[in-house]
Amino acid sequence: MTDIADRSHDVGAVRRALAIGPGSPREARTIDITTLGRRTGRPRRIEIWFHHVDGRWYLSGMPVPRSWHANLSAHPHFIFHLKNGVRADLPATAVPVKDPSVRHRVLSAVVALQDDPGLRIRVTQRQRLEDWLKHSPLIEIVFDDERLRPPLS
Repeated sequence: MTDIADRSHDVGAVRRALAIGPGSPREARTIDITTLGRRTGRPRRIEIWFHHVDGRWYLSGMPVPRSWHANLSAHPHFIFHLKNGVRADLPATAVPVKDPSVRHRVLSAVVALQDDPGLRIRVTQRQRLEDWLKHSPLIEIVFDDERLRPPLS
């Protein structure tokens, strides 16, 4: 899948686009990802939000099964497409987050977005952190370009 990746991106501009925070607008956190289908192996592109928590990047979703998550579980290499302001196709690897303390920290930040008036998530009822902790997919995004990775701790 790396043949569709653009390796000539402006690293500084990409870093700035990835540096979203709780007050960042919808457009700043909206990206596309291209995964390989779990069964077909064909590229599948979807729109999704990414999250930046404690210097790392994540994908998550409502606490129900997600096709993109199944695809990444089968084929962890994918393309992260920045598309708002900065345009770049970034090869990455999906790393499942299993550590309960990391899941709690990241999913707490994700669920808190429903309280931000500028980001109001369209839900019919308030989402509960407990449901997300039990049932939501959570993967860390590790960019292939080492210049985009967080410093080693």
